[in-house]
Amino acid sequence: MDSTLSNIKNKLSIACFATLSLALLAISGFAQGNKKNKVNIGLIYPISTNGTHAPKDTNSFSLNLLVGVSAKEKGVSFAGLSNVVRKDASGGQFAGFSNHILGKVDGAQFAGFINTYGGGKGAAFAGFANVSTAGNGAQVAGFLNWSAKNAALQMAGFMNKAADVKGSQIAGFINIAKKVKGVQVAGFINVADSSDYPIGFINIIKNGEKSIALTTDQNLTTLATFRSGGKVLYGIIGIGYNFKNKDEVYALQLGLGAHFFQSEHFRLNTELIAGSLHNFKRGNYYKYSFQLMPSLRIAPNLEIFAGPSFNFVITNTEEGKSLQKHYIQTWDRKNNGFNGMFLGYTGGLSISF
Repeated sequence: MDSTLSNIKNKLSIACFATLSLALLAISGFAQGNKKNKVNIGLIYPISTNGTHAPKDTNSFSLNLLVGVSAKEKGVSFAGLSNVVRKDASGGQFAGFSNHILGKVDGAQFAGFINTYGGGKGAAFAGFANVSTAGNGAQVAGFLNWSAKNAALQMAGFMNKAADVKGSQIAGFINIAKKVKGVQVAGFINVADSSDYPIGFINIIKNGEKSIALTTDQNLTTLATFRSGGKVLYGIIGIGYNFKNKDEVYALQLGLGAHFFQSEHFRLNTELIAGSLHNFKRGNYYKYSFQLMPSLRIAPNLEIFAGPSFNFVITNTEEGKSLQKHYIQTWDRKNNGFNGMFLGYTGGLSISF
């Protein structure tokens, strides 16, 4: 029985090998008979149907077990490790590790680690990084996108960098650009010469606005905050102290804001705020607020503002619960937890620079 199974396996292996060999011979014959639309099948340069002439060939299809080399690609190319194209590429490039196109890309690139290319209108997707020397198109990477010139869309787990962006930059930590005609979204920092719609807690915009503000609310949580952003959107980061509590007194704040109805002396600021109070031992107090604050410019760089706020509190301490006297609605949770909604107010003074 075992010998019979072994014979069957051997015959199947021989048949598969013969079929593959005939297919490769047929493809090779097609590749040599059609110079304008070559098909390249290989292991690694120069072990392929195009041989040592591969760097000068234009292919309509490429399949390489390890590394493929060509002058141009006008179709789909697959490589177990890397595709190397000395000029332009269209269609799609798929590589387990990297794609390297020295010219322009008009299609899509997919690499397990990195794509490097000269630019074009295509899209690049990489597990780690996309690097373009000319820009345009879209870049999506697990860690870094870098474009020496323009970009339409950049999405990265950590950082995006481009000259001009006509679209969006979305990064887990930081975006860097010159002129942005679209939205910058960063987990922490946006940097640009001009960007009207940055979404991040710190936004260093050359033609934007930066200010230091001192604020307080109805519960005497007083903060020094840094507001920074473009002409419309801005970010907020602050630290402070609560003068009403005895234990949970150290305040932290993060937020996003937007300017509306702007004029020479007046504008309306709307803000979404996440704040907390700590004693750095135990116990939690978190407050999430929507603030509506009319702002009056009383000097070229000086504003006063004040307005109502809608607040939602999550706390597990008695001090946190009793900090606010009047609630719209409350919920008691397990383990001494408490949630509450209330109306409040915030006011302050800011100096812009």
